[in-house]
Amino acid sequence: MEKKCLDCGDVIRGRTDKKFCSDQCRNNYNNRINRDTNNFVRNVHGLLRKNRRILADLYGEGKVKVHKDALFALGYNFSFFTHIIESSDKRKFQYCFEYGYTEAGNDFLELKYNSAYLDYQ
Repeated sequence: MEKKCLDCGDVIRGRTDKKFCSDQCRNNYNNRINRDTNNFVRNVHGLLRKNRRILADLYGEGKVKVHKDALFALGYNFSFFTHIIESSDKRKFQYCFEYGYTEAGNDFLELKYNSAYLDYQ
């Protein structure tokens, strides 16, 4: 009995336990199976990178306090961040990798750079 490739349907030659006729078919099949999961992770990672870039650009321009609307205007998504750190004075900083912010009152945010984050990598 001839075995058929799970991706393209061609006849498989070689070992009896082979499922694919080539590496390309194996990759195509597995990529198709994992597409939804990979797309979700890719989209979330893209949002995190965008948020990090926005914070890094503002911080790099020397801004220490910014209005929330400025972040909204740049496309910042407040729903996505990597972690929260509570400072000794009980303020919660939401970080996107090594750049973070905390509420500073009147819809202003205080930006912060945490170089210790790079030590964990």
